[in-house]
Amino acid sequence: MTTEFWTSLAHARSLLFVPGHRPDRFAKAARSGADGIVLDIEDAVAPDSKTAARENIGRWLASGGTGVIRLNGYGTPWYDEDLAMLREHRCAVMLPKATSPGEVTGLLDELPPGSAVLPLLETSAGILNAGQVCAAPGVVRAVFGNADLAREIGIDLADRVALAYARSQIVLASASNGIPAPIDGVTIALTDLDLLAADAEHAVNFGFGGKLCLHPRQVPGVNAAFSPTPEEVRWAREILAASGNGSVTAHDGKVVGKPIVDRARRVLAGVR
Repeated sequence: MTTEFWTSLAHARSLLFVPGHRPDRFAKAARSGADGIVLDIEDAVAPDSKTAARENIGRWLASGGTGVIRLNGYGTPWYDEDLAMLREHRCAVMLPKATSPGEVTGLLDELPPGSAVLPLLETSAGILNAGQVCAAPGVVRAVFGNADLAREIGIDLADRVALAYARSQIVLASASNGIPAPIDGVTIALTDLDLLAADAEHAVNFGFGGKLCLHPRQVPGVNAAFSPTPEEVRWAREILAASGNGSVTAHDGKVVGKPIVDRARRVLAGVR
């Protein structure tokens, strides 16, 4: 995989799932406008289709295709077979139900040098251990599995308040370990773009940097939500202009110090 792929993954706003047993959709997904695709061997693929999914993904990677591969979780009947395919490719792997740094390092030990892991934090243990998981070498970005966590603890997936603690844990774990802002979970209502926009705005307000997508129609809204608005870009440029030599100053009646300047730089870094 190219240097451009690794850079884009660190800054991805949208990651679009593609079932591994549907190779006809791989190229279409890559052209969808999503910042990255997730080639899935796990939840989207029935047990009797996993071998075909594995073979399809291996061919895609061998031909120069890129994407994050969501393998089946550690301890499942398919984990070892997934690893056998992935050993042939330097890749980025999404690890389901990640709960410990040992799971991350154990996976990376089996992959070619330069591979990376996106731990999917979707269990109560994973949320409580998020800081340790995000500290593991080779973690490029954390991902929130909102659907599985909601199922485990018996709450409504749509209840944003109930999932607020989990979201904060992942954001703080990422920031404290110096990795990019995490990727938020899915919106399962594929045609309700107003709900998608509200979910994405909620994730932005929590400090997430992107969101998982289940359908190409969700990609434009997600990309827009995680991109700075023209007003934010104008504000950021004014802040940097006002900051001058870096000393504390004022702009529009408000104090401008280093935290504000740093935020302005982050806004401008998100301009596409």
